[in-house]
This record gives sequence, C-alpha cells and structure tokens, in this order.
Amino acid sequence: MREPTIAPYGEWESPFPTSLLAAGVVTLGEVRARDGVRWWLEGRPDEKGRQVLVRRAPDGTETRLTPEGFNARSRVHEYGGAAYIVDDDLVIVSDFDSGRLNRVGAGGELRPLTPERPWRFADVVVDRPRNRLLAIREDHEPATIEGHGEAENSLVAIDLATGEVTVLVSGTDFIAAPRLSPAGDQLAWLEWSHPNLPWDGTELRLANVVADGTLGEATTVAGSSTDWIAQPRWSLDGVLHFVAEPTGWMNIHRLVDGKAELVAELDAEFTPPDWLFGFSSSGFLPNGAIVAIGRSGGQDRLYRLGPKAGRVVIVDVPFTEMAYLAVDGDRIVLRAASPTSPPAVVELDPESGAWTVLRQSMSTTFDPADIAVPKPVEFPTTGDRTAFGLLYAPHNQAFRSPDGDLPPLIVTSHGGPTAAATAAFQVATQLFTSRGFAVLDVDYGGSTGYGRDYRKRLEGEWGVVDLDDCVNGARGLVAERLVDGERLAIRGGSASGYTTLCAVTFSETFGAGTSYFGIGDLETFIAQTHKFESRYLDRLVGPYPERKDLYHARSPLNFTDQISCPVLILQGAEDRIVPPAQAEQIVDALFEKRLPHAYLLFPGEDHGFRSAETIVRSFEAELSFYGQIFGFRVADQIEPIVVEFLESR
Repeated sequence: MREPTIAPYGEWESPFPTSLLAAGVVTLGEVRARDGVRWWLEGRPDEKGRQVLVRRAPDGTETRLTPEGFNARSRVHEYGGAAYIVDDDLVIVSDFDSGRLNRVGAGGELRPLTPERPWRFADVVVDRPRNRLLAIREDHEPATIEGHGEAENSLVAIDLATGEVTVLVSGTDFIAAPRLSPAGDQLAWLEWSHPNLPWDGTELRLANVVADGTLGEATTVAGSSTDWIAQPRWSLDGVLHFVAEPTGWMNIHRLVDGKAELVAELDAEFTPPDWLFGFSSSGFLPNGAIVAIGRSGGQDRLYRLGPKAGRVVIVDVPFTEMAYLAVDGDRIVLRAASPTSPPAVVELDPESGAWTVLRQSMSTTFDPADIAVPKPVEFPTTGDRTAFGLLYAPHNQAFRSPDGDLPPLIVTSHGGPTAAATAAFQVATQLFTSRGFAVLDVDYGGSTGYGRDYRKRLEGEWGVVDLDDCVNGARGLVAERLVDGERLAIRGGSASGYTTLCAVTFSETFGAGTSYFGIGDLETFIAQTHKFESRYLDRLVGPYPERKDLYHARSPLNFTDQISCPVLILQGAEDRIVPPAQAEQIVDALFEKRLPHAYLLFPGEDHGFRSAETIVRSFEAELSFYGQIFGFRVADQIEPIVVEFLESR
C-alpha cells in the first residue's frame, strides 16, 4: 500500500462520494414474518422518498406489492408508523396522500376500504372471527369543519366487507397499540392525555370483547399519567406482556393475576421512545422464551429471556442497532446494523446468533478499513454530572494531515429530543470523517437508553441541558487536544436543529452552525405544530403561558444579535412539524443584522428530507459552507453555495 498523501484536514479526497447518500439507498422498516414469508417497507429516495411494501417469498423471490406512485405511509401523529398489516391473503396499506386504508390485490391493484373523509389510520390489527380490522383513527373533520381545534383520536373497528367504521374507544387525547388476545376475547391498548407524550406517562387498558364486537368495561392494569408503559403484546399462551420502568429502566413485565410481574430486572431499555406506531422490540419463541432488544451504554443488545425463570442470555451478534423484531417459529427477522454495516433486514437464529442478510439498505459495498468506527465517550458536564456520546476520529487510508495539525470538529445530536445517538454505520458521518473531520454525536441528558433518571434531566431544561452537554463535549475534546478549537461546528435537525440554533446564539463555542428544519421560536412552535407535540414543551420548558418568560428566554429568534457565527439553514417547504415560517423568521433576522448565513428551501420536502436530489444537495451545501467558513478547499466537484455577508466578517 502506498504512503498516505499529506493534506490539510477537510481537503482529503474521500472514498465515499456524496452520491452515496441516495444512490442505491433505501430505508427499511416495519418488518413482518410468517410461515417463511417476510415483508418490510422500503423508503426509496429515487421515488421521491415514497415507501414501498415488499414481500419476500421463502425461495428468496422479492415482489413489490404497492404500485408506483403510491406512498405506503401513515400520517397519524404526523410521524406515522404501522402503515400496513398482512394476514394470509389479506394485505392492507395506508395511503399517505389520502389517509385511506386500501386492500392490495394479488396483482398489486389497490381497492380503497375506508371512506374518502379527512381520516387517517395506523396500527391496524386483524380480527378474523368478526371479519373486521381494529385500528387507531385520527379524525381531522372537526378541525376542518370548524376551522380550529384538534384532531380526534379513537380506537375503531372497520368492517372488511363494507368499510364501515365504528368507534370502540374515545374520549382521551391519544390512543395507541390495540392488541387482541390470541383467543380474540380480550383487547389491550394504551391511552394518554395532554400534556403527556407517551414516555411521560401512559395507561395500559384492558377490556373483554363482547360477542357483538363491542367492548366491555375497560380497566387500567398498568401505568398512570406519570408511568410510561409501552409495547403491549400477548404471549402465545395468552399472557399480556408490556414494558414498564418501576425500577428506573424500561424492562419487560407480564400481567399475572391482575398484577405486573417483572420478567427480568436489567439495566437496559427494552423499547425506544414511541415517536412512531408499530415499534416491536420483542417476541415470543415456541418454547416460551422471549427474544428482545435491550439498549444500554449507547448500543443495542439481543437478549433471550427464559423460558426458565430468571434465565438471561445475551445472544452473540455483531449488531449495535436493532429494531422491528418479528418472530417466525424458531427464527427472528429484524432490521439490524453495526458501525461497519448499514441497516439491513436480517434473519437470525436466536440460539446460535447465526444470521443471514435478506435485504441491504445500500447497494454499495465498502472496504471496512475505510470506515471510521465510533468510540463511546463520557465527559463531565454542568452540575458535576456526566454526559455521553460517540466520537468518530478523522479516518482515510489514503490521507493524513500535516504533523501537528488538529482536525475540525462537527458536533451533532439526535432529534426528538427524546431519542438516542446511533452507533450504526451512517453515510453522512463517514462523508465527514473521510474528508478529515472529527464527529461527536452527543447523547445529552434527556436521551433514552441510560435509564429514567438520565432521560428526565431534560424536563424543564430543554435549551439548557442539551446545549450544555454539546458545548461541554466539544470543549472537552479541545482541552484534550483532539480537535481544533478554532474550527468547531454544530449541526442538527428538528429538535437537534433547535439545539444547534441555541448553541450559535447562547454560546460562543462554535465557529459555524447548520440547522436542518430546526425550531427558532418556541412560542411559534407551540402555536403552529400538530396535536401530538402541541403540549410537549409543557414538560420540556414549562406550562404556557404561565412560563412565557422561559419560552422567550430560550428562543434563539429573540436574540439574533447574539448569534456568534455563520449559520446555514436547510428547510422543507411542506414541513408540518416545523413549518417554513420558523426558518424564515431566523433568516429574516440574520439578513437584517447582516450576519453571515445561507438558506436553502426545498420544495416538496417534509420534516426529514426524502428525495435523492434534496439529500445530496443539502449535504453538499453543508460541505461548501464549512469550506468557506473554515478556509479549506473542498476536494469534491460540487456547486458552492452563496453565504450572504461573509465578505464583511
């Protein structure tokens, strides 16, 4: 192998072209498995990000079930999830555009099942004995007719012969996860009300199903307004299981004689936060054991619990990120990834850990020696506490920096803000590290995967704890002389975009910031955002308008004169969660103050970019931005962006 070329950090020629962000790339989710058949959803950037339902036969033949132009997504809670169900020859999919449920015929033709009304459906369950579906319905008709108010959420039955919709449960702000017992005689579901989001507190409700299909009196069997319950599911022998955290960690429990019984006490989280419907982190093996995904220390592990009481085995697999677990006999199928392998649909033996890839999310293969692998780090932060993150060092076999040089650092963090950093292979991270950047992905206080106490650090402190942890993470690396303190950038999307805007406004640590659809004004956000998150800030900041002072003090838009560095703002024109008005308020203020900035608005894009052109262009814009701000020559042949007022710095 030849000697590496000496070149400044940021100017390295990368083995990862920017086209890899979308070329031959799909997102994978909502895995199902039965009788040797596997199904999953693929989000395809080359089809404007539409989701396609795919079926894989036992012989490995893959068939596209939904037609071109159709987007198999749900918009309940805007984030959606649980957008399809399969049961023998019955295939039902949600239409993102209309909200209607559709039957999928043998030839791929679609037949609408539900009426053409402003209704959305998710989390569908088949009730075969009664020839119906059970589902969550989000009814936007009241708001449409009255011109104001919230959508109404309910648990409904949908007649498979007529499409008639009957309400079974209503009167609460939110409902999720209807789960019918194997005998069909009991139904469990989750309920919660404003100002909660699911992880703040949910109730697990249980009712008998009467012969006529109605429900008997419902009782709360677990949870409360302050206790998080997630992922109810029935074992093969009809025992109700769920995830709860009375010990401080989200562990699996079962209902025995009307009381919750802990299956195994572990310092691990067996559910992610319920941003989407249909998450599945566990399943039941024929011998009665539970196979489950648990998260701790910044990564997932695969556990086998039982069947003997107290038996806990960690299955030896190379994956650090796992989701959408489905069980088919003695095999499991799930989405899995590692620091050196992108997400894939994987079939796995939960006894031996032997695995086979069924579908890769990327068609391109990589030399493992080119990949930067994250190092879990912890560092001191405000209040004599510890925060966590994943550190990626610059890495490129073909290049090295001049002696004595330190790399620029990009600090990023997850959205949510109740989510977690991922140790899975991510193209965007490799695009940076292979060009000579270090990357710190911060799991700030409030992140999941570290127990309840760590998650609750953010309550009342959003815009403070997350900001402090990102700043202290960067400063710690500077103090260790691992990165260049004069070339620190921060980037993020959605909630992480808000943290980014806070960082460039309320701290002088960073030399550049990039916000993807980030929140600039908290008061505008709560006035414009959708029902699911409309009261989120009651806990993260404080009740409104009682704590209007905090909303003002933590909104970067109110303090644009304090912005300490150039800012790049990237925004989707169709974003309903953080509308473009949020971005444009920031941009207008930056322009008025003649502060260096660039703004790119992408038509047709929502909250999270999905089309290939947008994904690639937004990253190239970011790379051009850092090159201009930090004074290095970008090796890639990309269209530069115009940074307004940069010449005046």
